[in-house]
Amino acid sequence: MRRIIRSIVLCAVLSAGFCLSLAAQNMTDAEKKAEKEFRESLDREIDRLTGLLKLEDWQVFYVDSILTHDYTAMQDELKDLQSKKVSNTDMYYDIQYKWQDKIYDAFGKIFDEDQWAKYLKSGAARDKKARDKKRSK
Repeated sequence: MRRIIRSIVLCAVLSAGFCLSLAAQNMTDAEKKAEKEFRESLDREIDRLTGLLKLEDWQVFYVDSILTHDYTAMQDELKDLQSKKVSNTDMYYDIQYKWQDKIYDAFGKIFDEDQWAKYLKSGAARDKKARDKKRSK
């Protein structure tokens, strides 16, 4: 019985991997380049935060996960608006502010007090204040 279950799981994993590889092959060069630049910019930001805040390994993992997830979700929402041909710039800003606030809140949960103070001092507090001010208008 275990062999059957293992075989089914193995087939499911292999077929999912095959589908992902086919999807990756269908990406155009421009999409591949954009994906590479996106990942490089995330890596630069992670390195910057790691050096600035002296993050522990588990914190680096969380920062990487948070940034990857939230920026990817933000890009997806922005692409969705663009595909619907929305021309209201406030809607684009609202999406950016929403995801930037989620990142801000998530970082607040994983940084200790000293790291949080350094993070805020490095410009995060100023950015949060600016977002809140623009929202109130």
